[in-house]
Amino acid sequence: MFVCASTRCYNDRPLEEACKLLDGLEFDKFEIWVGADSTHISAEEIAADPDDFAAMLRSASRMSPVAFHLTDDSISTDTFAGITRTAKLLRVTQITVPSAPLGTPFNSEIDRLKELVLLGSRDGIRVSIKTEKGRLAEDPHTAVEFCQSIKGLGLTLDPSYYLASPLGDKACDMAYPHTLHVHLRDSTTTQLQVPVGQGEFDYGRLITQLQRQQYQRGLSIDLIPEKCEVEQRPLELRTLRMLLTTLL
Repeated sequence: MFVCASTRCYNDRPLEEACKLLDGLEFDKFEIWVGADSTHISAEEIAADPDDFAAMLRSASRMSPVAFHLTDDSISTDTFAGITRTAKLLRVTQITVPSAPLGTPFNSEIDRLKELVLLGSRDGIRVSIKTEKGRLAEDPHTAVEFCQSIKGLGLTLDPSYYLASPLGDKACDMAYPHTLHVHLRDSTTTQLQVPVGQGEFDYGRLITQLQRQQYQRGLSIDLIPEKCEVEQRPLELRTLRMLLTTLL
């Protein structure tokens, strides 16, 4: 297991600057966040010229990219194929995608995710869906059912969204066997993000449960920038990095 940080933490800055800021905070690995409303870069721009994007990233930081996080559930298969080619070029083996919004028919989502998993497998990329509110994977039973129905599909576990689940710890327990990636921030049952140390999530238990599943991948710090003043982000990132590193 290793600790990394998402460029989402600085999604209000250009991508090159976000990388340099994380590098300056002594992270050696990072996750590339590609949001539909991001000022960083669009999925289409990355897919259009993988070589150019890879060169830009290498010049921006000494850190190693370990994952892509896509937030748009409507990107074309051609664009996704371009992202997987980019990931292969950067030696990134993990891509997180959103599940469809609530209300989407289960079978149509199965078809969409199967296609993404197939495209990823051609370039040796693991594909996982993020467990987040407002989407089909917000229910751990549904999230697990997707993984059981689609060979190769996993979960990007974001326990902040499961903290207030009526299932309690069982919500995350259901997800652990299928977890390929993890997004973390400090949270309570009523607030998605709070300053580090004021939350209710048991990181020690999370790490213990993942270790039981032989999990050897990333714990990605994924701050929501709108919920943290820019001046506070360096302290939050350092504190959570040190906390997680101590627990490993």
